[in-house]
Amino acid sequence: MGQLFLSPSPAPIPFSEALGVWARVAAQSFGGPAGQIAVMHRILVDEKRWFDEARFLHALSFCTLLPGPEAQQLATYLGWSLHGTRGGLAAGALFVLPGFAAILALSIVYVQFGALPAVAALFSGIKAAVLALVLEAALRIGRRVLAARLQRWVAVLAFAALFLFAVPFPLVVLASGAIGVVASRVGWIVSTASAPEPGPGRDHGSGTTRALRVLAIFLPLWFGPTLACAWWLGPSDVFTRLGVFFSQTAVVTFGGAYAVLAYVAQRAVESYGWLSAPEMLDGLGLAETTPGPLIMVVQFVGFLAAYRHAGVSFPIAAGIAGSLLASWVTFVPSFLWIFLGAPYVERLRGEPRLAAALQCIMAAVVGVIANLALWFALHVVFARVEITEAAGLYLTVPAWESLDPWALALSLGACVALLRFRIGLTATLAGSALAGLCISLLR
Repeated sequence: MGQLFLSPSPAPIPFSEALGVWARVAAQSFGGPAGQIAVMHRILVDEKRWFDEARFLHALSFCTLLPGPEAQQLATYLGWSLHGTRGGLAAGALFVLPGFAAILALSIVYVQFGALPAVAALFSGIKAAVLALVLEAALRIGRRVLAARLQRWVAVLAFAALFLFAVPFPLVVLASGAIGVVASRVGWIVSTASAPEPGPGRDHGSGTTRALRVLAIFLPLWFGPTLACAWWLGPSDVFTRLGVFFSQTAVVTFGGAYAVLAYVAQRAVESYGWLSAPEMLDGLGLAETTPGPLIMVVQFVGFLAAYRHAGVSFPIAAGIAGSLLASWVTFVPSFLWIFLGAPYVERLRGEPRLAAALQCIMAAVVGVIANLALWFALHVVFARVEITEAAGLYLTVPAWESLDPWALALSLGACVALLRFRIGLTATLAGSALAGLCISLLR
């Protein structure tokens, strides 16, 4: 299987050493994509020097262009570039497994004890800290990506398109890429393209046979569980609907976890009624406080949906099955995109127009994260938020009388801790949770 996907040139780094590094990356990957990408950059570029800056950013730009969790896809890509198929599988799987185990355990605790006042108070503090984490992510990625005036304008326009006009994110991606191509042609943007590295396996040939083999393996792995649920339980069963919904999510949601969250929250809360908006924020808090991809919140959604709607005698077992199914159909496509596209992206690494397009797409993602930060701010600080349409604009308007001053104070405190005093993520989340508990006791 190691040669199935035409792996890159043999790596001098021992596979056993790489496994230890990927496990270390997974254990330290808290705080959503921004924090996870920063961890990978620090370990793989600054410390180990396995990749240079241009190679790392090129891989990151490609992964940002894909639907799904870009941090997990980046780990898969970098693992593949070191050790081929087994390296990509190991890096991608290790990135997911610690968070999956932690959120599964916390989901069981949540449905058993979440109604207790003390537990609810802890989650209220975590929700407030989530706002600071998303804002910090926007600033961190923005500092790295928005180096030129054009990229800053792309970020602003992407934010406006999403927040004010409800433009679908795929259209924002296409428009941003087109801006980059045009800007490269007229000299408005300086490309960061780097030439592909020479060596055996770098040209990858036409790749048609390899691509067909990748599809033949991963498409059945992706769709098999959902088709089995449809055949055994019926198309209207909650497990079938979970498989279909999150398979669709894996295809239509671009921009990584931050872009996925708004789509999942809207459909899971408003369309399917699997959980409430406050519970969705609780799930995000769980994902923020555990290692691994932020998109693991889909596991929490799948757990609650199956726990409540499977109609079986053992709802915990149903929740575990729903959690597994939601995670499976979310992450298997990520391996498919990487193994299918990475060889071609390596070959095109010296193409200036592609590099310019990816730079503008990365700038658009900053606007996406800013949009999500504002969405979270409104839902954390206000108890009631409505969407109104006026003159072609879709305005998210809070009910000002529903302002929660304690949530506002907690969020501001978390922002100060993270942005001003550089307090670590774990300490900020723990402090916010404890503050939420103290406020509950005072009330």
